[in-house]
Amino acid sequence: MTSALLGPADIRALADRLGVRPTKSLGQNFLHDPNTIRRIVRTAELDAGESVLEVGPGLGSLTLGLLEAGHPVTAVEVDAVLSGALAQTVAARLPDAALTVLTADALRLAELPDGAPTALVANLPYNVAVPVVLHLLGALPSLQRGLVMVQAEVAERLAAPPGSKVYGVPSVKAAWYAATTRAGSVPRTVFWPMPNVDSGLVRLVRRVPPETTATRPEVFAVIDAAFAQRRKTLRAALAGWAGSAPAAEDALRAAGIDPSARGETLDVTAFARLAEKRP
Repeated sequence: MTSALLGPADIRALADRLGVRPTKSLGQNFLHDPNTIRRIVRTAELDAGESVLEVGPGLGSLTLGLLEAGHPVTAVEVDAVLSGALAQTVAARLPDAALTVLTADALRLAELPDGAPTALVANLPYNVAVPVVLHLLGALPSLQRGLVMVQAEVAERLAAPPGSKVYGVPSVKAAWYAATTRAGSVPRTVFWPMPNVDSGLVRLVRRVPPETTATRPEVFAVIDAAFAQRRKTLRAALAGWAGSAPAAEDALRAAGIDPSARGETLDVTAFARLAEKRP
């Protein structure tokens, strides 16, 4: 059986035909290795026939992999040339596949017009990966799981536990929505053009946010404040957030948190508890 997936020669020929030159500003690096694509689809651990949201499909490498595995795909692509060509590429290789293409900025996506995908599977542009993940988890409650490919360093941050050196704002905010774990690495050699960094896979599993009387923006505000001056104690770092260092200390003690601790030691539940105590 002939594979529907795109190889290196297919990617370059398709790009040439469309007059596409990958742009750094859009973080465009196109996957061209069928084995890697199939591994990503397997690693996503999707249910049979599960509907998928893909962000940044580009020339369609991962799109075809998902469709070939029997998953309906809603693809969101900001580049009008690429989004216009995607349906044609899929029609030529998998004519009966269930594909919906939206020309849109994923950071502005508030709803999906065609059904409600339950999984996010995407090779995300490096420069907007974290904002896209956080926005989609917040805006689309139908998403129950995901597997995203991001820059290796970003993958480490998203999946970092409290206390680790790379634990920070992305780690805590992602934990509000989902349990995050590393799910493998992807070498730079499977992309065109080849980036100067490797990529990592991050698995997301939706969970209920911490029980709190604070709103999500209130919790996220204290997270931002805690890591804005990462080397400082929470008493000092949260002085602006609370109005003064003594007020920050009072809020921290009321939340059962040591004022001399630093932000990287707190999990998302502790931040939610702290947000409730803002003066």
